[in-house]
Amino acid sequence: MSGQNDTSPKRPEHTGSPPPPVVPTAPPAALAADVENQTTGTGLGVPGILRRWKRDDSLRRGSLALRGLSTVSSFLAFIIMASNKHGDSEDFNQYEEYSYVLAIAILSMLYSGMQAARHVHQLSTGREVVQRRTSALADFIGDQILAYLLISSSSSAIPSTNRLRDEQIDVFTDSSAAAISMAFLAFVALALSALISGYKLSSQSYI
Repeated sequence: MSGQNDTSPKRPEHTGSPPPPVVPTAPPAALAADVENQTTGTGLGVPGILRRWKRDDSLRRGSLALRGLSTVSSFLAFIIMASNKHGDSEDFNQYEEYSYVLAIAILSMLYSGMQAARHVHQLSTGREVVQRRTSALADFIGDQILAYLLISSSSSAIPSTNRLRDEQIDVFTDSSAAAISMAFLAFVALALSALISGYKLSSQSYI
């Protein structure tokens, strides 16, 4: 019996619980620098929010100006081409290219006018007519489609106008060239607007 008691393992005696680990703490100055870097250096906090609001407001106003320019240019292209009737062969109805310019100018005028009215309502009331993400996607697609149609109509009408002006320069050819120029200006405005719409779409949060 005594041999068994001698060979049994001995348990260590507990002299007390170990002391808690010491966690190093940063000095107050380091913590203050950390907070300052998060609020100013990375664009968070009040300064970052204010910068984002100013950028968004500038984009909205720029988009409104471009859509207004597109509306006016498309309206002028429509009026000039629709009134370009001088009898016989000097009638825009006699040329498919000019009828195409007229039709696209009407579409561009309606689209740009409605978009400009929506932006005016948003700036005046501060409320979105539709959801922001849906609006950004619709603007991006619509701007690209109308810009393509405008440059397509202008490109198709330029060769006919150059050919007519080589034969004779008169009011009909001058009016045709003016209408094409206005359609091209509307294309430039909508192309720039498409860039803004694309930026808005890419900056949307999908989380």
